[in-house]
Amino acid sequence: QVQLVESGGGLVQAGGSLRLSCAASGRTFRRYAMGWFRQAPGKEREFVAVISWSGGSTDYADSVKGRFTISRDSVTNYRVYLQMNTLKPEDTAIYYCAAQAIGATKWNSWGQGTQVTVST
Repeated sequence: QVQLVESGGGLVQAGGSLRLSCAASGRTFRRYAMGWFRQAPGKEREFVAVISWSGGSTDYADSVKGRFTISRDSVTNYRVYLQMNTLKPEDTAIYYCAAQAIGATKWNSWGQGTQVTVST
C-alpha cells in the first residue's frame, strides 16, 4: 500500500484559492489512480475529483467542476494536487487524499485529511 500525507489546507475567504498537496510514498505511486474526497461536519464523505494512474483522465463532482483542478507528478516528487479556485463556504470540509490500485474496485489507501475552511 502507498502511504499518503495531505497538506495545504487552511482558512480562506470566499472567492479565494487554495492548493492542496498529497505526498505519496513508494515507487508504486504510478500504479495508482488518485482521488480527493471531502467530509463536511455532519455529512457523509463525498467524492471531489479523481485522476487516472497515467494522468490522462480526470473527473470531478458537479459541485466543483470549473473551479477545482486535480493534477499529479509521478516523475519527480510523487504528489497529487488539488487546485481550488473561487472557493465557497460550502466547500468547507476535511479533504482526504486516496489511492486506488490498478484493477482494484475500492480505494486502498487514505491520508489523514487536511482542514479547509472558507469564510463569508
